[in-house]
Amino acid sequence: MAMLKLEIVTPEAKVFSQDVDIVFVPGVEGELGILPRHIPLMTMIKPGELRVSSQGKETYMAVGEGFVEVTGDSVTVLTDMAVEEQAIDESAAETAVKRAQEALHGANIGDEEVASVEASLQKSLAQLHVKRRRHG
Repeated sequence: MAMLKLEIVTPEAKVFSQDVDIVFVPGVEGELGILPRHIPLMTMIKPGELRVSSQGKETYMAVGEGFVEVTGDSVTVLTDMAVEEQAIDESAAETAVKRAQEALHGANIGDEEVASVEASLQKSLAQLHVKRRRHG
């Protein structure tokens, strides 16, 4: 069977690079499943769960905002966050969600800060979703 070369890159590092059978990314218009020989495409992704299947092994990651580019048999995900399920600290993510929600309810928060806090909130919620989905 043909394989896909998947690379996941954040501003800090290349966090994933291997051949996979299929990858599912959280697109802005819904989940996108990518198999080998997928048509070329580039689209935005939103915070959520990225799933990878490779030789019967499943890998789950929480990802932030970014882009996915598909060219031939390669997929590149450029995102501001990518954390594998086992590396997610559930209590830290819960604390971040509470802090963001409190900040959003604050009386003196500017529009620019609202956008930043909402982005942080979405990334923390994505981490909790990935962590809790497998252990619920």
